[in-house]
Amino acid sequence: MPGRRLPPLGALRAFEAAARLQSFKRAAEELSVTPTAISHQIRALEEQIGVRLFERQTRRVALTAAAERLYPVLRKGFDAFAEAIAELAVRSQRRALTLSATLSFTAKWLVPRVASFRQACPDLDLRLHASDDPVDLHAGVADAAIRYGRGPYPGLIAERLIENRFAPVCSPRLALTQPGDLRGQALLHSEWRHPTLDTPSWRAWCERAGLDGIDVEAGLRFTDESHAIQSAIAGHGVALLSLALVADDLAAGTLVQPFGPVLEGYPHWFVYREGELSDEVAALRDWLRMQAEFTGAG
Repeated sequence: MPGRRLPPLGALRAFEAAARLQSFKRAAEELSVTPTAISHQIRALEEQIGVRLFERQTRRVALTAAAERLYPVLRKGFDAFAEAIAELAVRSQRRALTLSATLSFTAKWLVPRVASFRQACPDLDLRLHASDDPVDLHAGVADAAIRYGRGPYPGLIAERLIENRFAPVCSPRLALTQPGDLRGQALLHSEWRHPTLDTPSWRAWCERAGLDGIDVEAGLRFTDESHAIQSAIAGHGVALLSLALVADDLAAGTLVQPFGPVLEGYPHWFVYREGELSDEVAALRDWLRMQAEFTGAG
């Protein structure tokens, strides 16, 4: 495809300004040059395209028929340039925030709510960093993170976000009504990456329920908690899960909590670097708090 053969941009700008303002002097003021420079630019343009563009009069200039045809095209073009550049300038001023959380928390709690963040904080762009390994916030991998555990975290400010309570959940198709119904059902296990945390387990739950005769080590095991949730929804067995994490599934009726008891877990914390609570991070924290309160998980 042959390249465009266009007059110099400066000459086109001079013509567009003079045609719009109908004055070489006012065009010169707008473009911060002298009227003589405007006149030279337009004369060079006329010579290049071979047509006269202005009728020079005593106090003003008038467009020729050729100029009347050329001017609207250039005006639309320069308007489009200005609009695109203004849009890029606005985008460059937007702040992007990165929030890190575990794979399951990102998939089951954050992603379903992320649309409301755009409504609450239209000037901020949110990037979700999903990883079961804690990120180093001081290295700049993320601006903030959500962590499950005891807390506190050295060098970080940790604020409680969600209280976790664990209970058996399953598909309503299993029609379980009492703890004894677990006999004969497959137990679904999530294998925690950080075994140093004393997390709720089927063994602890059965001891609290006073239930014996169940092999608490048998069943299906998942390295990703969200996979255990999907398996429970599919009716493959009963999972011991955070009620906050499956709140949407319980509300939708795809999962049920057929019985207790309920075990207490560690909180989910909102964490960020000490002394670095920017307005953007504060806005993210406030939105997360609102979402936690709205779902009854705070």
